[in-house]
Amino acid sequence: MKKNEKTNVMRILQGKKIPFESHSYEEDPTLRGEDIAAILGEDPKHVFKTLVTQGSSKAYYVFVLPVMEELDLKKAAKLSGEKSVSMIKQKELLPLTGYVHGGCSPIGMKKQFPTFIHKSAKDLDKIFVSAGKVGIQVELSPHDLIELTGCRVEDIV
Repeated sequence: MKKNEKTNVMRILQGKKIPFESHSYEEDPTLRGEDIAAILGEDPKHVFKTLVTQGSSKAYYVFVLPVMEELDLKKAAKLSGEKSVSMIKQKELLPLTGYVHGGCSPIGMKKQFPTFIHKSAKDLDKIFVSAGKVGIQVELSPHDLIELTGCRVEDIV
């Protein structure tokens, strides 16, 4: 990443006057969420991943949760009013959201889907989410993220 490179996520945050900090790291496809937290020098409970699912009705839903947690698909289905939800295929992510695997952000998707964030976020002063590109994270207030994306705060793990 170039030192002054800006992603669409950063442009959206700046446009809405939402304070954030960007953090970059060397792209590596073997990195897991807990590795990224360690690189950032942060507790993994502050680093969130963005997962995109599809319900039995064919509607899409976004779930934002700490990197060390697993999405509970039964809870996700119930919260979204679906019989079931499943993770979308990796090859469907880019055309649907505009983001690649490992760089998916709840901010600035091609279309705003119903979004849910894990309830632990409301107790944190800061969280990290992808800046929309592999190797770049943005640090911001979870309250700002919730307000910007309109996400519901729920128990999703």
